[in-house]
Amino acid sequence: MILEVVILNIKEGLSKQFELTFNKAEPIIASMKGYVSHEFKKCIEQEDKYILLVNWETLEDHEIGFRKSEEYEQWKALLHPFYEPFPTVEHYK
Repeated sequence: MILEVVILNIKEGLSKQFELTFNKAEPIIASMKGYVSHEFKKCIEQEDKYILLVNWETLEDHEIGFRKSEEYEQWKALLHPFYEPFPTVEHYK
């Protein structure tokens, strides 16, 4: 199993809207082949910061199956406008 780790810094003042939008985006990622589970947590110390942890069966399920899919385009359209700066994605095994 592969763990995708992403720190999400959200544009100031948009956290509430981001959370609502993330709720709409969750079913997209959860429907993907190789998706196992995810956790989404809000930072206590910094108002506009979150962590997203996604478990995938394989690295390819995330990097190719999800990122090269039409579903990713929907995910991107919903969530990417909130990020500042754009997040770094790391994978762990």
